[in-house]
Amino acid sequence: MISIKRSLLIAGLFGSAFLQVNAQQNKQQVEIVATIGHGQQPQVGVNNGGTIRVAYGVDDKIFCATSFDHGQTFSTPVLVARVDGMHLGMSRGPQISSSANCSIITAINKAGNIYWFKLDNRAAKWKPMGYVNDLKNSAPEGMIAVSADKNDGFYAVWLDTRSGGKNQVCFSSLSAKTNKWAPNHLIYKSPDMHVCECCRPSIAVSGNAVAIMFRNWLNGSRDMYVMRSADHGRSFSDAQKMGLDTWKLEGCPMDGGGIRIDQSNTVQTTWQRKGDMYFTQGTDPETYIGKGKTCAIAGAGTKVFVTYRNNDTLKLVTLPGKKATTVGEGDFIKAVTLNNGQNFLVWQQDDQIRYRVL
Repeated sequence: MISIKRSLLIAGLFGSAFLQVNAQQNKQQVEIVATIGHGQQPQVGVNNGGTIRVAYGVDDKIFCATSFDHGQTFSTPVLVARVDGMHLGMSRGPQISSSANCSIITAINKAGNIYWFKLDNRAAKWKPMGYVNDLKNSAPEGMIAVSADKNDGFYAVWLDTRSGGKNQVCFSSLSAKTNKWAPNHLIYKSPDMHVCECCRPSIAVSGNAVAIMFRNWLNGSRDMYVMRSADHGRSFSDAQKMGLDTWKLEGCPMDGGGIRIDQSNTVQTTWQRKGDMYFTQGTDPETYIGKGKTCAIAGAGTKVFVTYRNNDTLKLVTLPGKKATTVGEGDFIKAVTLNNGQNFLVWQQDDQIRYRVL
């Protein structure tokens, strides 16, 4: 009897310990993915000091949440502005970029006006600043991307219809010394009337270098093209096609890919063709990543990774080893590498803004 009681006691202790460990593991698993709030189409910006800001939309309202501790916690989201008839969904929505002393957010209404808002990084209130496009109603498609250098210079690329009512690629920049965007320039006009209308262009900046990627529409093909500038966007190279194959498509894939410039001034891109994800670096041949869509790219130094969606599963793939990590479930995932070397990821799931640090 004593032996049986002792055995039962030991089993009970082991069972209790197992339950406690299991509960702790479940708690940690729950805490891996956190929620900022209700919203759509999150975008992320990180300033020179490492402060993270996530901008997103709710109907016609722009919200922004801030983290001062490398994404461990976020402030209560603040209302940046209300833009009547704001574009939201399918890569449309508020865009954010941060630099040394200030941050900006852009948003486009359905009439085609690009609003922008500015924040002194030491303050808490966003200020309305007017328009990015210098021709009224010229961006009705709602597709824009913004980026920044380290010295409060900001850059924007968007689809613009000022040339014959057809979407072409337009660019402008904002100097730290002024609160007015430079005169807008159409930097690419497709010889086949227009570029792909429903894919958001992307932009990356490093020092004097600016790189832009967009999906073209040539001879019935919807392929990705890259243009480069070495003088802060005052002039651009000819557009260079990405990838070895072509994508003949009568519709629009609604997938603009992502672009970055690494520490050696090499342009790196990720994009979709026929449902397959690819990565390119400089003039190297394309690298197959996997099946998916809505991809993005991020990194720091020699570290680079691609994020994308495969069905409802969100993946992070580190390169060049192509090690894949499951991040969560949802869509429209965006990522940045933080000053401490960790990766911050934010995405949309069931109209909730989720985030995670890896």
